[in-house]
Order: sequence, then C-alpha cells, then structure tokens
Amino acid sequence: MQAKKPTPIRTYRDLILWQKALALAQDVYHATEGFESAEKFGLVAQMRAAAISVASNVAEGFGRGRQAEFRRFLEIARGSLFELQTQGELCRRLGWLKGAALEGLRSRTQEVDRLLSGLMRAAKKRNR
Repeated sequence: MQAKKPTPIRTYRDLILWQKALALAQDVYHATEGFESAEKFGLVAQMRAAAISVASNVAEGFGRGRQAEFRRFLEIARGSLFELQTQGELCRRLGWLKGAALEGLRSRTQEVDRLLSGLMRAAKKRNR
C-alpha cells in the first residue's frame, strides 16, 4: 500500500493550527455570551481579543512570506494563547466558567498549544 502524500500547504487556511485556533476563538465567543453584561467591555472583550489574536497572528505570519517573521508571529500567537489560558483560569476561579464549557476551552487551548509548539519547532528547522 502506497503512503498518501500530505496535502500541500498553499495558504494559512491549510494549516491545521489556524483551523483549530479559529475554532477556539468561536468557542470563546460562545462561552462568554452568558457572562454578566458588566464584563462585556472587561474580561469578555480581553478573552475574545486574545482568542482571535492566536488565529490572526498565525495567518499574518504565514502571509509575511519569510521564515523569521513567521516564527516571530507564532511567538506572538503563543503569548496570546497563554493570555487566554490565564483569563480562562480567572473565569474558573470566579465561577463563570465551569463544567463542559470549562473543560472544552481547556482541551482546545491545550490542543492549539501542542500544534503551535510543533509548528514553532518545525519553523526553526526550516529555512525559506
């Protein structure tokens, strides 16, 4: 049996990392919909901005076309991911995130972190 060739990556949309990061942002939007209205311009806005920043920085870094810049934007994306994880932990401590919503976000952020770490390692080895 012949091994299947991997699909070539032509745009940032082909990156599994970008796809999962965008799904994470969508999950964050849904998870924060029920938060107190007083938080709409506080923690909710920060969480949503951090979440979309992950996917956005992956896309922007890819679009720059240079490996060094791509790595730099992946580092920025990772910082945003850690920011989101911290905000999620605060929401857990405040009792705003619990149960399936909390576990779903934790699982998704861990998955994105693994993919991001792997791509960062690969990008360091690769020269454009």
